[in-house]
Amino acid sequence: MLKGKISDIFFDLDHTLWDFEKNSALTFERLLIEYGVDIPLDTFLKAYIPINLQYWRMYRNGTVSKETLRYERLKFTFDTLEYPATDALIHELADQYMAVLTTYNHLFPGTIEILEYLKPHYNLHIITNGFSEVQGKKMKNASIDHYFDVVMDSELAGVKKPHPQIFELALEKANVTAATSLMIGDSLEADILGAKEVGFEVIHFNAHGESVHEHCDMVQSLAELKKFL
Repeated sequence: MLKGKISDIFFDLDHTLWDFEKNSALTFERLLIEYGVDIPLDTFLKAYIPINLQYWRMYRNGTVSKETLRYERLKFTFDTLEYPATDALIHELADQYMAVLTTYNHLFPGTIEILEYLKPHYNLHIITNGFSEVQGKKMKNASIDHYFDVVMDSELAGVKKPHPQIFELALEKANVTAATSLMIGDSLEADILGAKEVGFEVIHFNAHGESVHEHCDMVQSLAELKKFL
C-alpha cells in the first residue's frame, strides 16, 4: 500500500498508457497500402516487431543512433522478408511512419479512468525514451497531455532509461524526492530496475505477459493500480 507515502507518480508512455503496438500496426497497415508494398500486414509485423525491439534495445544502450534505428529496422525487416525495397522507399517509409504514427491515439484500457482517479491526489509525470518530436503529439492527440506536469524524454535528458540521470532530472524538474515518488512502466530493465536504483518506489505494468519476479509488485491492468494508490 503506497497511499500516504507517495506524492508524485511517473509513468512510462509507450506500452504503458499509449498502446504502441496497436497504433504502430494501424500505421503500417496504411503505409503498406499507400506505397504499394505487397506484403500482408501480419507477415510484415511478425518480422518487424522483434527487429524493432532489438533496435530499441541497441538505441537504449547507445550502440545505434536515432537515424540508424529508424532506417535499419525497416531495412532489416525487408531483407528478412526478401522484399526488394529500395533505399528511397525505406527512407520515405521511415519518415512517413513517424508522421502518421502520432495520428492514431489508442490507449491501453483504463488509461483515462486511472488518470482521472489519480490526478486529484498525486502529481503526475512522464519519463520516456521516445523521441521528443513525437511524444508530445501522441499525448496531445490522445487527449492526455493535460494530466502531466513534467514530461522528461531521453533526448531532453541526453541519456536513456535505465540511466540514473534521466530519473534524477525528472525528479529535479518536478521538485520532488525519489523517496516519495513512484515509477510505473512496462520495461523491467528500463523502467523498473532503472528507477529502483535511484530510490523510486516501482510497479511493473505487465504489458508483455512476462513471468512474475521479485523486484516489485506487478499489475496486469491499469485498473489494478487502485489497490496500491
